[in-house]
Amino acid sequence: MPTSLNPYLGFRDNAREAMEFYQTVFGGELTMSRYADFGMNEDPSEADKIMHAQLVAPGGLVFMGADTPNSMAYTPGSNFSVSLSGRDVDELTGFWQKLSDGADIYVPLEMAPWGDSFGQLRDRFGVSWMVNIGGSPTEPTPHS
Repeated sequence: MPTSLNPYLGFRDNAREAMEFYQTVFGGELTMSRYADFGMNEDPSEADKIMHAQLVAPGGLVFMGADTPNSMAYTPGSNFSVSLSGRDVDELTGFWQKLSDGADIYVPLEMAPWGDSFGQLRDRFGVSWMVNIGGSPTEPTPHS
């Protein structure tokens, strides 16, 4: 089995809402465990927070997330972006449109200097996303 690189998203008190939103965007199976499910909550008020969530979506998309405990520092969206890239125009444009709901658009989804369609936004949960839609299926592209 090859090694996979999957984004792991940190949230503060809204991991359940965020991961359920991403499930509406990408589809797939979402599993979630609370801190209390494994006796991992040091603070009783954090028992129902999400300790681990995993979304396994069609096409091989897999990502995870969790609520950051109150005792740990949390700075949303400052040190990562999630990159979606490929050649399926309809699928990627659909993801872009759904992620755009309530988002701050930094770069509209449009033709980029390297010849692909590209857009960048921060969604309503503070997560930064880049979407790159490659050229025709017969042309190689370095960004997809």
